[in-house]
Amino acid sequence: MKVVVIGGGPAGILASISSAENGNEVILLEKNNILGKKILITGKGRCNITNSIDIDEFTKNVPGNGKFLYSAFHNFSNKDIISLIEKNGLKVKEERGNRIFPVTDRAEDVRKCLEKEVLKHSNIAIKYNTEVKEILLNENKDSVVGVKLSNGENILSSKVILATGGKSYSRTGSTGDGYIMAKKVGHSIEKIKGSLVPLKADLNICQKLQGLSLRNVGIKILDIEQGKNIYNDFGEMLFTHFGVSGPTILSSSAHLLRYKNIDNLLSENKVKLYIDLKPALNSEELDRRILRDFEKFKNKEFKNSLDELLPKKIIDSVIQLSKIDKYKRVNEITKEERYNLITLLKNFEVTILGFRPVEEAIVTAGGINIKEINPKTMESKLVKGLYFAGEIIDVDAYTGGFNLQIAYSTGYTAGNN
Repeated sequence: MKVVVIGGGPAGILASISSAENGNEVILLEKNNILGKKILITGKGRCNITNSIDIDEFTKNVPGNGKFLYSAFHNFSNKDIISLIEKNGLKVKEERGNRIFPVTDRAEDVRKCLEKEVLKHSNIAIKYNTEVKEILLNENKDSVVGVKLSNGENILSSKVILATGGKSYSRTGSTGDGYIMAKKVGHSIEKIKGSLVPLKADLNICQKLQGLSLRNVGIKILDIEQGKNIYNDFGEMLFTHFGVSGPTILSSSAHLLRYKNIDNLLSENKVKLYIDLKPALNSEELDRRILRDFEKFKNKEFKNSLDELLPKKIIDSVIQLSKIDKYKRVNEITKEERYNLITLLKNFEVTILGFRPVEEAIVTAGGINIKEINPKTMESKLVKGLYFAGEIIDVDAYTGGFNLQIAYSTGYTAGNN
């Protein structure tokens, strides 16, 4: 049987491999001049291959339709992708948060491993620099008969796997053309948004702190209109010229974009980020720590007393927000002022204003409606012989290797069926 796979990213690669292993003749169509181009920018160029947690826990890390992926995750698990990578000569290591990386810290090595696995199969033909214009259907519009390329050429096939990616990082080829192809053959597309995307925030604070990376801090994001907690996390974040970014912030965006009435709340400045700068200490412990520092620097001015407690770049902002006179002698600071300082350090407030564009997102939320896809096979429920894999489907996960695992698992499932 001839199978056409559109898109040579992680999902298309695994789809091609699993289909070829079933004895099919596979034609892999890739618009770039290499396979897996997007892999090169994952994990800050190191490629967070997958996560080592139990595969049964994976759906909990997919806020976007995780239950839909239950079968796919079990068809091709985190252990399976690690085995495939290591079989091709690349060892892996585990880091904080159960993240799996190549020991070389090079995304290119992961890309080469997957490419190597594809090239082992003589029944996979790769066509580079090849763009697909549309999926061809039979007269009844209910079954695939092939694809039309942008150069006008038709490739006939009764099985087509659409794995063109989402709309994030468009420079890697994910330009959203797969959504257009799917829509033309009758599929509905859930609204496309950026997920794992940086957030726009109060520039008065963020621009002063631009470039400051905070490690081991607690964050919580609140809807102050309803008094509801939207998201909590612990880890790393970063201040930028437009707002905030970093792992905890990116993960928070996956919750924010799904929160009821979020656009209105953002426009009315009713979404607040609170940063706990000292999460290892409760308020009483932090008070004792500050008293020790104040005793040490009792004859200094307040502005010179925080160097051992905080990163240098944030001290001016903390002083300003504490409303304590920066020239005040430490031994003159009142108990009330000290308590206000503690509250500030445990709840450093930043107003969230919105999301950065989808092109800056790590993954795309939205895509092919999951109700129109068979979760056990990834085949379309509307068009016989059409399958979907990867980011084009309306599924998205947190950071930590989960989104790449979605690509491998759905790709393998589509190809295998």
